[in-house]
Amino acid sequence: MKTKDTSRANKAEHLSRTRRNSGYVLKSRIRKGTVSVLRALLLFGLCFMIIQPIISRIGVSLMTESDLYDSTIVLLPRHVTLENYKIVFDLTSFLRKDFPFLDSMLNTLWVSLVVSVLQALSCTLVGYGFARYSFPLKKFWFGCVVAMIIIPPQTISTALYANFNAFDIFGIFTALTGKPLNLLKSTIPYMLMSLTCMGLKDGLYIYMLRTYFQGIPKSVEEAAFVDGCSTMHTLVRIMLPDAVPTIMSCFLFSFVWQWTDLFYTRNFFKGINMYSTKLSTMYSQMARYFSKDANVSVVVSQAREQQLINIGVLICIIPLIILYVFTQKTFVQSIAMSGSKE
Repeated sequence: MKTKDTSRANKAEHLSRTRRNSGYVLKSRIRKGTVSVLRALLLFGLCFMIIQPIISRIGVSLMTESDLYDSTIVLLPRHVTLENYKIVFDLTSFLRKDFPFLDSMLNTLWVSLVVSVLQALSCTLVGYGFARYSFPLKKFWFGCVVAMIIIPPQTISTALYANFNAFDIFGIFTALTGKPLNLLKSTIPYMLMSLTCMGLKDGLYIYMLRTYFQGIPKSVEEAAFVDGCSTMHTLVRIMLPDAVPTIMSCFLFSFVWQWTDLFYTRNFFKGINMYSTKLSTMYSQMARYFSKDANVSVVVSQAREQQLINIGVLICIIPLIILYVFTQKTFVQSIAMSGSKE
């Protein structure tokens, strides 16, 4: 009885407070509950939009060719098969039996790693220089960095091709060997570009790192100078440890863009078997692959073509997903740090 009386008294007191404040507490709870429900629905919708294409591609990749034309099948295959993946592995190595599928993935992996490390290293030094030092035409040079973000790389493709096709430094190679060097069909041109901050999206990485270093108080460096640290020692021991999340974000962006890049890969890596180039030529090789007679071309249905291309894309993004799983903590930490400094 005492419990019931206490409950009634609490309800009466709650109703009395609600009347006195014109229902403010109740309205506030309803408002917060509505916002929470809308936020949950929005996040669920965004996650579904991101994950649904991947799930549907996985389902299609496991279907037999007969399942593709069955209108009653939407997502889950009736006949599960892994034969499609074997066909894609063969297609990416078709007409190049000396370069199997695994070699193309390994080549893409090591090229992406080396390029990403070089870009992260060079862009860190340049971004720190823009944030901390004054030099002639500083605003002009930073304007050139911004222009690298805006202007597409295709605009300088002809100049890059001509420069590395007849590469020479102040005529030294011509004087020594009688002709300039041809650096095409090797990794040297793009490695040089990455090391000199002229690679893919380097302007964006410099901008990110400059913004981060500008957010660090100068008193931190001044205290290090008072303690006897040199400029390079201050950068390596004081500034870089806190900048690791931002540098890792630049590294991840560089790796992802290089992994799927086709523009620079076609221009400079012609002598190296890369997965992105193999993936781009799958469509043109399907008819010849499925034909038993080399002189007869087989017509491959559009549904079959899209299925195999989707499998190739899935194989391409699997390493990126694995990379993100192991580095997502650092990536999220970088976003949180950049937001807290604003």
